[in-house]
Amino acid sequence: MSYSSDEMMCVAASRALRDRTVCFVGIGLPSTAANLARRTHAPRLVLIYESGTLGAKPDSLPLSIGDGILADTADSVVSVPEVFNYWLQPGRVDVGFLGAAQIDRYANINTTVIGGDYRHPKVRLPGAGGAPEIAASCREVVVVVRQNRRAFVQRVDFVTSVGFGTGPGDRERLNLSGAGPRTVITDLGILTADPDTCELTLTHTHPGVAVETVRAATGWDLAVAPDVTTTPPPTPEELTVLRQLRSP
Repeated sequence: MSYSSDEMMCVAASRALRDRTVCFVGIGLPSTAANLARRTHAPRLVLIYESGTLGAKPDSLPLSIGDGILADTADSVVSVPEVFNYWLQPGRVDVGFLGAAQIDRYANINTTVIGGDYRHPKVRLPGAGGAPEIAASCREVVVVVRQNRRAFVQRVDFVTSVGFGTGPGDRERLNLSGAGPRTVITDLGILTADPDTCELTLTHTHPGVAVETVRAATGWDLAVAPDVTTTPPPTPEELTVLRQLRSP
């Protein structure tokens, strides 16, 4: 079966989720990937949305965190403060799944403003929501974002969610309990945070994508692992389920 680069990205992101884990899900690409994982290899994946739905099992992709399908299919619905105070901040969430408008070499995320200053930006974005707390407190974070030089920048215009700050030691100095963004999955490949430098490093390219193509789509001198591997292509089952999810 043929597939698009977006479908490859969503499939690769879904594979990053393990069965029997708890995942805090953002709307958009993260929600698509998480629901794909639950319908394929991780049926006991527990999805938490910021609106307070625990164990949501939507039959179709939610339009927002306030979509009624999340509450209708959840194991429980709690208040937003309880989600953050009882589940997220104490470290009860295994994986946070986030998107980004901008991301830099140390996996700092911007979803607030682009260009100019905070009060007079060129573009004002939707903002933080729960992303800063997710990036701070989840045991690990996976970021799903399309890769190009507008999104992958040397330094984000505004740090909405801290990745690794300016490098090793910053998370510890800020008393952030989670491990931070360990994986960034794009439509071109997969980047992981180097354990020593904390810098995003290319470890996988998707089928048909050259390393130089990924470098050209990155706004800094991208670190590349010595043994870059090719991501396995989507299976017919993964593509079928993904397309069913996206069908109106």
